[in-house]
Amino acid sequence: MRVTNAPASRKRRNRTIKAAKGFRLRRSKLYRYAADALDHGRQYAFRDRKTKKRNYRALWQIRINAAARAAGTTYSRFIEGLKAAHVALDRKVLADLAATDASAFGELVRIASEALKTKAAKA
Repeated sequence: MRVTNAPASRKRRNRTIKAAKGFRLRRSKLYRYAADALDHGRQYAFRDRKTKKRNYRALWQIRINAAARAAGTTYSRFIEGLKAAHVALDRKVLADLAATDASAFGELVRIASEALKTKAAKA
């Protein structure tokens, strides 16, 4: 007697078809094409989860640089001054302060510039 494992196979195929909901044409209707489309889609999703982090960090750096230049310094000097002052704020928080709270960001710029002056005096 030939055993086809039909219930498990059908369940697996239905799961694939349901996961391909929203795809266009045969990629959402036919198992063979849906499986390929899902494989590619999951590869892109894995890759782009990493890329998203990279893109956000770049955006934060741009925002911090713009606010720092408006306050009379550059991004690299500002970050160097914060490190010298032992200010442990990450770029996400700094970018948020730069965009929403100019007075707090100005205070951070002042702290960073003072720390750079003391660092230069020591050297």
